[in-house]
Amino acid sequence: MAAQFSRRTLIASAAATLAVPRAFGRAAPAGPLKLTFNAAAVCTSAAPVAIQKGFFKNHGLDVELTNFAGSTDQLLEALATGKADAGIGMALRWFKPLEQGFDVKITAGIHGGCTRLVAPKGSGITSIAALKGKTIGVGDLAGPGKNFFAIVLKKQGLDPERDVQWRQYPADLLGVALQKGEIQAAADYDPNIWLIKERDNLEEIYSNLSGEYANRVCCILGVRGSLLRQDPATARALTVALLEAGQWVSENPDEAAAIFAPYGKAPPAELAAMLKSHTHHHHPTGGDLKQEIVAYAEELKLVEVLRPNTDPVKFADRIYADVLT
Repeated sequence: MAAQFSRRTLIASAAATLAVPRAFGRAAPAGPLKLTFNAAAVCTSAAPVAIQKGFFKNHGLDVELTNFAGSTDQLLEALATGKADAGIGMALRWFKPLEQGFDVKITAGIHGGCTRLVAPKGSGITSIAALKGKTIGVGDLAGPGKNFFAIVLKKQGLDPERDVQWRQYPADLLGVALQKGEIQAAADYDPNIWLIKERDNLEEIYSNLSGEYANRVCCILGVRGSLLRQDPATARALTVALLEAGQWVSENPDEAAAIFAPYGKAPPAELAAMLKSHTHHHHPTGGDLKQEIVAYAEELKLVEVLRPNTDPVKFADRIYADVLT
């Protein structure tokens, strides 16, 4: 069952989380913490914001950002083996490898939104039901776009493996594939899918903020297990700094876009529009985040991404670490 939260509850939860004291009574880390993120994804903007606006420094942290362009399995392996200390990524891409036992724990949600399904205007595809018999282009057949929309298809009565076809393309060629008619719809995450939609005047059919997903997180913070065990205060400080940075992004999207622009491959005005469409004020922790993990685990089992014998509640208990209480 999906977690449901009122806007008032979310705001109260965020305020309580961000009220964590900044004095942790710990020694400074021996060297810079390595935080991995996908610099091509505007949804990770809290990371450079936390550097430039001093959120890490305010918590006594020296953080080095690393742009990780490899596979998610490689990123999680880097965390599990101590080559990196923490990383920001997409829940629907992380949960399968986490099920397999990487020594990485989720400490916070970062935001919701950024994954979209688009189709040409006038194509007749104006709903999920209209996708039956169509081909959907994605940048990664194991990625969050494919996983999320497979879930949506299944929950709306379509078989995501038999009623549609999925075809993988380099993400920046999804628009070309639509123009050629090789696919009838495309799914990806911002900024790429936003820019394709705007450039080609496409219609957004559904996103990971539509319907029951309006208050669901999509990007999460993971911390290597050994850091949590050896230096929980540093893990806590890192988590709180990124939560504060995410809240700042939600309140200052134009300036956040300007900070992210050197990474973003899009004009700051476009990046700001994307950030405004996300929910950077939604960064759950504790029981709220565990409810969302449980909901995703149930859905990933529904589309046969997670194993049939995976218990969603036990899975959430295993991969989540409460560093704030």
